[in-house]
Amino acid sequence: MTKRITRRQFIQAAGLTGTAMAVSGCTINLQKAEKLEPYVVPPEEALPGENIWYASACRQCQAGCGILVRVSNGRAHKIEGNPEHPLNRGKLCARGQAGLQVLYNPDRLRNAVRQGQRGSRKFEPLPWEMALGQLADRVKAAKPGAVAFYGNFTSDSLAAVVGPLMKALAAPAPVWYDPLVAFEGRGVLAKTTGQYFGSSPNLPFFDLANSDIVFSFGANLTETWISPVAYGRGFGAMRGGALGKRGYLVQFEPRLSSTGAVADEWIPIAPGAEGLAALAIGKIMVDLGLGKAKDSPAAAQFKTVDVKGIAAASGISVEKLQTLAEMFAKFPNPTAIPGGSLSGHTNAPAAMAAVLALNALAGRADKDGAFYLSAPAPDAAFATATPSTFADVQALIKRMQGGGVDVLFVAGNPLFELPIAAKFAEALAAVPFVVSFSSLVDETAVQADLILPDHSYLESWGYQITTPPGDRPAISSQQPVVAPFYDTRATSDVILDLANRLGGPAKQVLPWPNTVAFLKEVTAKLVGKDAAFNVKNADKVWAGWRQAGGWWPTVEAKVAPKATAALAQRFEVARPKFDGDNTAYPYLLYPYPSAALSDGRGASQPWLQEMPDPMTTASWDTWVEINPQTARELGLKMDDVVKVVSAQSEIEAIVYVYPGIRPDVVAVPLGQGHSSYGRYANNKGANVLALLAPLASDGGELAWAATRVKIEKTNRTRVLPRIESNIGVDTANEEKHIPGW
Repeated sequence: MTKRITRRQFIQAAGLTGTAMAVSGCTINLQKAEKLEPYVVPPEEALPGENIWYASACRQCQAGCGILVRVSNGRAHKIEGNPEHPLNRGKLCARGQAGLQVLYNPDRLRNAVRQGQRGSRKFEPLPWEMALGQLADRVKAAKPGAVAFYGNFTSDSLAAVVGPLMKALAAPAPVWYDPLVAFEGRGVLAKTTGQYFGSSPNLPFFDLANSDIVFSFGANLTETWISPVAYGRGFGAMRGGALGKRGYLVQFEPRLSSTGAVADEWIPIAPGAEGLAALAIGKIMVDLGLGKAKDSPAAAQFKTVDVKGIAAASGISVEKLQTLAEMFAKFPNPTAIPGGSLSGHTNAPAAMAAVLALNALAGRADKDGAFYLSAPAPDAAFATATPSTFADVQALIKRMQGGGVDVLFVAGNPLFELPIAAKFAEALAAVPFVVSFSSLVDETAVQADLILPDHSYLESWGYQITTPPGDRPAISSQQPVVAPFYDTRATSDVILDLANRLGGPAKQVLPWPNTVAFLKEVTAKLVGKDAAFNVKNADKVWAGWRQAGGWWPTVEAKVAPKATAALAQRFEVARPKFDGDNTAYPYLLYPYPSAALSDGRGASQPWLQEMPDPMTTASWDTWVEINPQTARELGLKMDDVVKVVSAQSEIEAIVYVYPGIRPDVVAVPLGQGHSSYGRYANNKGANVLALLAPLASDGGELAWAATRVKIEKTNRTRVLPRIESNIGVDTANEEKHIPGW
């Protein structure tokens, strides 16, 4: 119990229990008033004190790991990894564990609200019937095709209903843009892989477990890259290889990440030169006839490469490049990974192609090779969300500015997650009616006319196709583990209700009354394909789908890549371009996703706010990592407050003197800087995304690492919350021990 009660109060509570059981639909809840535990009205399927474990899907990132949630007395108490799920095999990262705080966040909206004047923060509660009717009226009154949808790279089940609705309204396809996906490079990696090793975009999964040497070009495998739990498992298997052989890892990146810290070698490469370095290594392999290089169809890519020029541009000597080439060719199972940092530059597609070609050069781009492809879903009914490019976002902004959008649906937070210079705020002001589905009043919801708060993912139905899937295709099922705490509604249910009210083509393509009906029809397609629970009846498939936590084959089903003719056609990796004059802005900005806060969506969860950064042990604020040599030149010390200034904007950050970074680079973590996202996130640090130039790569993705900055002193200090200094706990002698100080 959390509060002492008298004998009289206990008897009164017992009397209320009997009344509540007798009255159908009674929602009496003494926990709010008296903080009693357990609930006065327990769930029908549970006995008081009994633990029930529900299988579902984690939605803290895009990986789609399977989870088990322990529920007792109607409350979710613990989240663990699902040991049966083939992607994470019972493992779960810190963000997945913290998912309970999404459910229990005290700042969640309790019901639908409207705002008379945008930005006023004067929200008026609105009955759902009135809110949904107002929504339908606005959509009906919109010009043909003048409805738009902007969302994060969210659950595939939501994309499966939003896409058909937009098509029925003769509107452009929804924009699924997610800053974390952009930093991971999912989109450009999938397109590049499809171009050279398939027929359509396909996100590869790199087989670390069966590799004996790995060259990681900016892939932060142990923290945030694409599917960190699956890659963490693979990394562990690589380290403890067959017959006691220990796999070897070389990490190429300008700022030392936790992956670089556990690597055998860290190469502090110049930003944007990763693809160039891969070309140089391949060129040396071809010239020296190392491994299978001479017989590879990819050899033509490397014959005219200027190794000396690349050595100067990358900061890696010719001798070191040769050593790396010999090392990569010596091992029988090498793997080269084009990581997220490549996607942040203007040369992203060609740079990723160069790294992928390095695998082909080593004879590791086929069956039992360095990577395998994502298998298609077991049925076309399982639609998947395709990540949009930054160019798609810019096209939407242009439509909004030109008056081409009358109604905008928002299932994300573009006013926080897009560069200020993209001018989304100005475009939003030109849209007559804005609807947010945020469960918290975030920066974009403040500028919305109507907020229809979504359930938390622990209260929702849905599915997520795991991409990349690991060693077999998998669909993670998402189901409510508790009854909704508040009068919120799933966004997918709102979309289906809207289609019903609109009638006509919208109702024809979305005939289901709710998400459960939709999912039952979709999962019926798994009859005869349900290897995980092996039943032949649609109702039993639906039961097995929920009980197992999804669908996947019981045996491996790897899809091997197949080189296309494009691999033999020579391409060039151009030098990266940067925004800002190098004299006025002498440092290259390297923003990176936080291991705890991700791209900022985790900032509302205090467990993640207080989680120490793995490399600096800092938390609760924004810092800028500066090389000791650079700090000395600028006259800066630990805990100095500085301005980080780009041609677009400026932020304040606390100096963290960090030996693991190039002198010409400064790094700032993502995640902080919210002005409206709940009590745990508001007014904590600064948003580094505000500094970015709205540059796009050759493939249309945001070139998030292509911005130059300068550092200005403020002559103020603020102690950065951290557990240790960067050399331990002996801060008194810190200056004597930092290399280069």
